[in-house]
Amino acid sequence: MPKLSERERLAELEARQRRAAEEVETARRALRGKYADIIRDLRVEAMSERVFKDLLTEAIRVGGEVSFAALKAMPTASEAKHPLIKSSAKGVPAASTV
Repeated sequence: MPKLSERERLAELEARQRRAAEEVETARRALRGKYADIIRDLRVEAMSERVFKDLLTEAIRVGGEVSFAALKAMPTASEAKHPLIKSSAKGVPAASTV
């Protein structure tokens, strides 16, 4: 096989680069498609589109594992709206000294 000229070599490298970029994009679309399938099974209608997008954007920005740990430590929406207040039978809060 004859040796390629610099120009031919460059053209071959650029063609490989284009094929690699296309392969990366195909893999990226496939992965995003799998994630989209996961979303279809979640009750995302409970939040606005803006909040949903911002939530995912921030989770990606700070890192998935860090975001997940922070969210897991937070109370659920129902717990946040109705914090547990232990009371005695007389209706006096348990922390009362009465």
